[in-house]
Parts: sequence; structure tokens; C-alpha cells
Amino acid sequence: MIDGSGIFVKRGRYARSIGSGGGWHSDSSFWGRLYDMLCRVLKVYAFLLVMFTLMRMAFIIGLNSYMAQNSGMADVLHALWRGARLSMQSTGVLVLPFIIAGLVFFLISKRAERAAFKVIAAAEMTALSVLFVASFPFYRTFRSGFNQMVFIGANEDWTALFWTMMKEYWLPVRLVVALLLAYVLWRMLMTFLDHRIGPELPRMPIVIRYVGRLAFLYMLYLLGLLSVYGGSLGWQTGVNWENAGETKDDFLNEAILDDVQMLYRGYEINHRNHSSNGLDFTAADVKRLAANLRGMEASSDNLDTYLGREAPGQVMEKPRQVFVIIGESYASWPLIDKYAQLHIADPMKEIIAEDDTDVCYTLLPNGASTVSAMTGIVTGFADANLYLTTMEEAYAEPYPCASAPIMEELGYSTSFWYAGPATWESIGQFVRAQGYDSFHGRGDYGDVPGSVWGVDDASLYRAVLDGTPVDKQTFTVILNVSNHSPFTVDLEREGFPRERVRAALPEGARDDEELIKQLGHYWYESREMASFIKALKRKYPGCLIVAIGDHADRYNIEKNPAMYERYAVPCIITGAGVMKGMLPEDAAGSQIDVMPTIIDMIAPAGFRYLSIGQSLSYNKMGVNYGFWITHGAIGKTDVLPIEPYPTLEGEPGYVDAARLDQYIDAVRAVSWYRAKYGAEIDESKLVGR
Repeated sequence: MIDGSGIFVKRGRYARSIGSGGGWHSDSSFWGRLYDMLCRVLKVYAFLLVMFTLMRMAFIIGLNSYMAQNSGMADVLHALWRGARLSMQSTGVLVLPFIIAGLVFFLISKRAERAAFKVIAAAEMTALSVLFVASFPFYRTFRSGFNQMVFIGANEDWTALFWTMMKEYWLPVRLVVALLLAYVLWRMLMTFLDHRIGPELPRMPIVIRYVGRLAFLYMLYLLGLLSVYGGSLGWQTGVNWENAGETKDDFLNEAILDDVQMLYRGYEINHRNHSSNGLDFTAADVKRLAANLRGMEASSDNLDTYLGREAPGQVMEKPRQVFVIIGESYASWPLIDKYAQLHIADPMKEIIAEDDTDVCYTLLPNGASTVSAMTGIVTGFADANLYLTTMEEAYAEPYPCASAPIMEELGYSTSFWYAGPATWESIGQFVRAQGYDSFHGRGDYGDVPGSVWGVDDASLYRAVLDGTPVDKQTFTVILNVSNHSPFTVDLEREGFPRERVRAALPEGARDDEELIKQLGHYWYESREMASFIKALKRKYPGCLIVAIGDHADRYNIEKNPAMYERYAVPCIITGAGVMKGMLPEDAAGSQIDVMPTIIDMIAPAGFRYLSIGQSLSYNKMGVNYGFWITHGAIGKTDVLPIEPYPTLEGEPGYVDAARLDQYIDAVRAVSWYRAKYGAEIDESKLVGR
């Protein structure tokens, strides 16, 4: 008979068509069997993807009482769409065993292939059904889909856990329901695989058959990309568990993740948490270093004793509003004279030149990524090999050196505005756990331009201006994302002077379009930040504004830039009461010194607070995960004896190596111990870590 697909099989090679159906009625042709097997795999893929969508809908309907009151059908549909894209990843993973079984058996035995498919389908349907049934009580208990608690539970008392599930969650009943659901799904999938779809097609000319084969294989390739990148052909626009939560509703953000993705999230967070082993200090080391940090005797076993600070007294009238802007990849190097010909930082340089502005160019980021900058500002801890956003301790209560409680004690309500989704690094939950009154993420800004990481800066700043009251004391932290790959801002629409920048580059870099695009995004970020600062000053006269970079080390003009140009970020302080020279010329520090700087500027004399960092008005050195900095020198923390490199110009300045080495250890040891083990200094807490 004629090949029903019209694609894979030559005349006279077999007795029955299989091409249009993907059922189990195969022939002896290699291409016929391969095509038949691939069609069955595609059927499994389609079945699983539809099943995930239906389960997601059932989850939303079954737990709809947890949905925010201001969420509507548009939010639900958006969650379903994002979820379907994300579930393409889960589906791709679950289809892999079918592909392997098909490749092993499709030329050997149809019966063996069918048996393998049956076993794999039974195992997967059982696992997915159990997870689906369990997801409802899990969410009711934890207000979250499956997370690291699943893996933490593996270390619990299994007997107690078993009886808890028996008594509280009706384990036998739920298990029976899950197994019945699994059987129904398994039968449906096997029936779907047995069923042949579509009519037989007339035999096509050989050219069309080969074109058809290539088209079919290319379709599989595209489907593979969609599965790898979460409903996209590249990572730049793909959906993953960290960026999935784009709605303004925490419940819908959880619903976007299917059960496989939830388990993967839990595994990743648990893995990060277990990898946060901190540093190799004894309790005696911590006590000694903490005391040295404050120039005190090591007499107390309460770590907080050594963290106490007292504000020297206001240097300005207390501002009604305080804003901290954390700029994505906002490095210091475009702001210095060496790169003035690029003109990509001119708007912010104009702000810096104003009489009510001062700047420290020698600031180190808290870590190599945005999350380190965020945690540095939110908690006050230096980077110390701890993944704070995954640690249970960080969610129990705010740390005593956290920024929000201190600012609230000064009379401010606190808010955090992030351009991206609340699910990124669990930032929404984290900042609220650390005392912020409110959090605003991607879902709060509506349908505005942006990238996979979040909305463009202009939209974020507009929302902050609209959402910050004039007549209330507020402390506001803003974290933008536009200056981040995949660099999606429409630079031509925004008026970026591409050719002027190109002409100012060294000849060897003028054809580097990717570099020019990156410089264009710094230009955009600088322009929008300056515009936002001017708007803040107009709307909130007397406000205080601090702008810092989250990190540098993303792009430079030189292939091997100087250490300072690669890593340093600026700290720009502006507003009523700020004066040139307020910060000493030799000021230096890191992001943990930003909040003490603000507090010492606005708090009344004698105001007590806890802090590891110290005000830039007298701090002379900064340290992070791998580097140290002073006004005149920069170097690596793991190189001893120290090797200083110059910062802004000339030869490296003098560095007190012994004092620097002690400061590096102190900042990291105290941050590590206080974040993980609390205030009591006790060696027994470190046993078996």
C-alpha cells in the first residue's frame, strides 16, 4: 500500500500505512518506523503539555480563595500562558525516557517498545498524580507550591511525619485518589497512542518526500529549543522558575509553576542553602574579630554588643523621603574623565556636578551579582558565602542590622520596588521578611515595555513616582534591570547616538556591535536615572537620594581592563542638605556602608543602631567576596601579601596591610556568623557544620 505520510517510505516496502497516525501499526521500513516512533513521542509531548495546563487550571480553581481580590481573568490567563510556556521544559524532561525507549526498541520490536512506553507512562502518571493531589494541602499549609521544605522534610522524624500525614491530611484517601487519577491518565495516554490520526495521503514525489522529512525534523528541533528555553527559541525571552512570576498575585505566580518545576525550585534552593557553608572561623575568631572591628575588648559573648553604633547627629534637616536607587551594572568607569569622550554618562555627570551632590567613586559591590547588592542593602551583611535568600534564618525575623527596621525606628514607612518578578531569588518574600512594609514587582506595573528580567527603567520610575506619597515619611529602595542582557531597550526609539559613540571608541572596538549596544544601555540607564532624580527633587522637595551600582564586571571597552575599572561602582548622594565635600576625598567602602552613611546623615545625635558597615564620612576601606579597595588602591583579598593596583590614577596609594587584612576577616566573619547562627557566640553551634 501507499505510505500514509507521503514522506518516509518508498514504494513496495511495507503493507500498511502508519505515517499519518503514529499508532502502533508499523512496517519494516527504517524511515517508516522512525517516523511512527517520533509521532508517538509527539503524542506523549502533547498529552503531557495539555495535562499540565489542565492541572494548573484545576489548581487555580480549587484554591481560588487564595487569589488576591484585585486579580481578574486577565491575570489568570496570563498565568496560564506563562505556565504553559514553562511547562514545555517539564514536558521535555518527561518525554526524554520515551525518546530513549523509542530509539532503543523502534527497530527491534514493536511489542517491546509498547511495553516500555506503558511502564514509563505508568511511572510518570503515578508520580505526577501524587504530586498534583499533594499540592493542594501543601499550598494551604505553606502558602507556597513545593519548595525546599520537601527536601528539608527528608531529615525529619519519618514516623512522626507519617502519622501527621495520616491524621491531618487523610493520607490513605488522598493516595487512593491519586492512584485512581494516575490510572485514568495512563489509560487516556495509552488510548491516545493507539489511535491513528488523519487520513492516508497520496504518495508524493521523492523531492517532496525528502523536503517533508527535513521539515519534520526541523519542527522537532524547534520544539526541542522551546522545551529547553521555556517556550522560547532562546534564553533571552524564555520562562524559567525564577522569572516566571510576572503577575501581581502571589498565588497566581505559584500556579505558573507546575509540580515538576516546583520540585526543581525546591531542589535548587535547598542545594544553594546547603552550599552556604560560610567561612572557616571559630567562635573565638568571631569574637576577637568583632571586637577589633569596633576597637573594643573581647569581653562579651553577645555579638550584637560589638555591632552597636551611635549616630553623631544630623548634618541636614531630616528629609521626609529617602530614596536608594540600585542601578543594574552601573559601573564607575563611564563616569571618570578617561571615558568622557563617550558621553554615555553625561546626564548623571550633570547631577554629580550640582552643588547639592557628592560622590564616592571608590565603592565595591557586595558581590558579583545583583542579589548580593540587594541583600547588602536589605540586611547590612557583607557577602560571606551565604545564600541569604534561601536561608530559613532570614525568614524568621528581620536581622537587627537590616535597613527597614532601623528606618522605621526613625519614623519612615518602607517599600521596595523591583523591576522584575517577585519570584526572582524569592525577593518579594525576602524583603518583606526583612521588615519592608511593601514590595512591588513586575506584576504591579501593567503591560509596559521590558525584557525577560523586568520592565524598562522609565516604567519603573514612573510607578515609583505615582506610588510614593508626598505627605508621608518614606524610605524607598528601587532596583532596576534595563542595563542587563539580553539588552532589549529600543535604543533607536530612545534616541541613542550610536554613531557618535562608535566614533569615540578605539578603532579596534568600532565594529563591535554588541559592545555598542551595551554602552547604549548604560546611556539609557544614566539618562533615565538622572531624569528620575530631577523628578524626585521636584515632587519631593528636601528629599535625600542615594544612587549606587549593583555591580560592575559586565562589560568594558578594553578586553583586559584595569581592576578598578572592572569592579568599582559609584555612590552618588544628592538632595537638599547635601554639599560638595561632605564625603572625604579618601572615602572608600562597599555597599554595606551605604545605610550607615544615610543613617548618620539624618538620625539625631545619640540614635543607636546595629551595623557591620560604617559611614563613608569616615570609612577608608571596602571589602567584598574577592576584592578590597581604598581611595588609592585596589586588590584581591586572596592574594597575600597584598598586591595593590591603582584606582583612579597614578600609582597605588599606601595601604596598611595588617589593618586591611584584619578588616577583611572581621567584616566577613561577623556577617557570616550573625546571619547564620545569631547573636550568641558559642562554639557548639559550629560543631558538624
